[in-house]
Amino acid sequence: MLTTLHTAYTDTRAADLAWALGREPLPALALLDLELSGAKLQLRLLGASHQVLLEEERGSCSETVACMPGSSTPLPLGVAKRVGDWEYEFAARVETLSEGSFAGRAQELLALVADHPNSLAGTFPGSPHAFTAMMAQRENGQVRWRTWHAYPQEGRLVVTRTRVGAVTRGVRAQRTPEPVAL
Repeated sequence: MLTTLHTAYTDTRAADLAWALGREPLPALALLDLELSGAKLQLRLLGASHQVLLEEERGSCSETVACMPGSSTPLPLGVAKRVGDWEYEFAARVETLSEGSFAGRAQELLALVADHPNSLAGTFPGSPHAFTAMMAQRENGQVRWRTWHAYPQEGRLVVTRTRVGAVTRGVRAQRTPEPVAL
């Protein structure tokens, strides 16, 4: 789903993005509720930022990537940690592109997510290449999402990917193995 966000473009530098796990829901400019094989996922656009809320029988998880005043956790290149009965993995990278390359990459990404049933993208007034986009899927018992945060005035694109899945155990005593694919 592609929407125009009717708000000022406030997160204007890629370096200002921070990462947080476990935050309460923040006010969203647009959201998309998904049901992915028993997992409830809410994709939330927060200006040029995102928040993903995941709820499953194992528990809940909240990921926020945004400009958060007072946050002491900058955007990490990678995080791997256990969250309850889940393994959580997050990775981020910043792409720096020329003006022409940035415009082409922005068009390519917006076309990718525009008609995808598990995606949400918001563009901002004033720049055709200022956007935040998110895409989710469930595969092999894991919930995964990717996000793109565009900063055309800097020629930077922040790309994140997240994977949340059941904790992997070496040997499960007297338990039937779970199927690999759902």
